[in-house]
Amino acid sequence: MEKIYKTIVEGKFIDRPNRFVCHVEVNGEKALCHMPNPGRMREFLFPGVKLYLTPNRKGLRTAYRVVGCEKGSHIFYLDTTKANDVAAYLVQHHKIPGWENYFLAGREVTMGDSRFDLLLGDAETGETFPVEVKSCSLSGENGAMFPDAPTERGRKHITHLVEMGKAGEHAGLLVLIHYKDARWFLPNYHTDLPFAEEFRKGMDFLDWKACCISWTPAFLMPQKARLIPSSKEVLDKEMGNAGDYMIVLQMEEDSTITVGSLGDVHFPKGYYVYVGSAKKNLDQRIAHHRALRKRKHWHMDYLRSACRFTGAIPIRTREDLEHKLAAALSRISHWTIEGFGCTDCSCTSHLFGFSENPMHMREFVKIEEDFEINRLDRYF
Repeated sequence: MEKIYKTIVEGKFIDRPNRFVCHVEVNGEKALCHMPNPGRMREFLFPGVKLYLTPNRKGLRTAYRVVGCEKGSHIFYLDTTKANDVAAYLVQHHKIPGWENYFLAGREVTMGDSRFDLLLGDAETGETFPVEVKSCSLSGENGAMFPDAPTERGRKHITHLVEMGKAGEHAGLLVLIHYKDARWFLPNYHTDLPFAEEFRKGMDFLDWKACCISWTPAFLMPQKARLIPSSKEVLDKEMGNAGDYMIVLQMEEDSTITVGSLGDVHFPKGYYVYVGSAKKNLDQRIAHHRALRKRKHWHMDYLRSACRFTGAIPIRTREDLEHKLAAALSRISHWTIEGFGCTDCSCTSHLFGFSENPMHMREFVKIEEDFEINRLDRYF
């Protein structure tokens, strides 16, 4: 079996200063490592988690490149720079169900204003067609979703492929899912609605494959690929510019703020998660909370003026999950601000305080996973 890397080294994650580098403990020493996957990966990167690295050549700023990560009992592949090599290997060795009769005719093929990852060919008919490859590491208990961060390049490519498909041309999309136990795949409409909408438009026109592959600590080329389904029905029912959201803010000093009808409210230093909902215009509601405004309407507007914006997490759905989400956060928060944001419901609060950034807490990330991904298991 073919090795992807000559040498694999194990380490323990320390922190991630930015999207492209992280600090890893290797043999008891702190090393700066290149992170080839620029996605969020908050569900992986907790202090002490085992990472798999390969040494970089001497002279580079980073000593190693991260290639994989443990999550529970599974190993996930994180080296997006090699995803096309993996896809090419699977095609060349006829391991992708439904594409066994095709051969690899080319790589990095330019068509119009797009460059696609692979070109597949049929020796009998002479047909060739482009394939775009996507590397998917975001998963829940049974499902996988792509992307984990907005991808303008990915949307552009899929739009081009869908146009080709609608014109009667053969166009392919290969999603490599690095979670061997996944049972279903959906485009991540929570994070990148335009990409998901393009995928939905193209489901009947694209030759798309969502392939699960597994990895071991040796990172050998995978020998099996298993197809999993997606669902137009789920996308039609769940996807859209409506749903619930969590806004994460940082209060840098203890503060007392006058909050509308609540009057003067004391806010301890720390992080705050506000839970809200929007039956329509979800993206616009989040943008409203992100902006600093002089005119104040909601409780959140008063708090926002005194805090640093840290992040926003949309949960797109037509279900009413706001109060369930608030209840889940109340069980892990370090304190609550009673009466905040819940004047029209029976909840104790919709604002929850944390002494550390909750976006890096396992319990918070698990809530996000449950509401974004695991909740969808019932459809499959």
